[in-house]
Amino acid sequence: MTADWLGAFMIGLLGSGHCMAMCGGIASLLSIGQERPSKVVPVFYNIGRIVSYALIGGIVGGAVASIASIGDFNSALVWLRIFTAIFMVMLACYIGKWWSGLLVVERLGQKLWRYVSPAGKSLLPLKHPLHAVPFGFIWGWLPCGLVYSALTWSAVSGSVANGAMIMLSFGLGTLPSMIMIGFGVGYLHNLQQSSTFRHIAALTILIYALYTLYGSVIVLSLNE
Repeated sequence: MTADWLGAFMIGLLGSGHCMAMCGGIASLLSIGQERPSKVVPVFYNIGRIVSYALIGGIVGGAVASIASIGDFNSALVWLRIFTAIFMVMLACYIGKWWSGLLVVERLGQKLWRYVSPAGKSLLPLKHPLHAVPFGFIWGWLPCGLVYSALTWSAVSGSVANGAMIMLSFGLGTLPSMIMIGFGVGYLHNLQQSSTFRHIAALTILIYALYTLYGSVIVLSLNE
């Protein structure tokens, strides 16, 4: 496991309170038309969601790596990594409720989501628990600043595999919280909404962002 995979996992774990805030409505959608919703539906939903993260991470990581290798833009990857660190600073500020600038990025994603969401809704009501997998795959595209922050990391990963693994690690980090809320367990949600937890999570992400920024600036100065 690389440091980036571990960092992506920790961001997913610490920032998943933001995902949980959106998940209540999704949990309600999954139970539409179900007298007794299957207990495996939240599991299948999250499998689909994490697969969608890994897929887009691989696509973005591979595309940027290919452009960099063809055009010999390796220094551009360092600048992109600086951009990723700045994005993480924005994420830390959002989680700590110090500044909500990340919501502007989420609003930009709403334009694409208007075209994607009908495909997910067409699967409702779920006729079989396994149908929660494609539903989760589509819902993985829900505009989310936390996801976008992790995706900028995949962009500078250097390969398809690394980009996919970063987003897979991120998705696995969000899994405990999302599974618990899918089963109606609210303790972790209450913990993550506490100001103490939010500030600790925000400071942890901020420190990692500054570490990433420092390392990128050092590499940039050595290349000049």
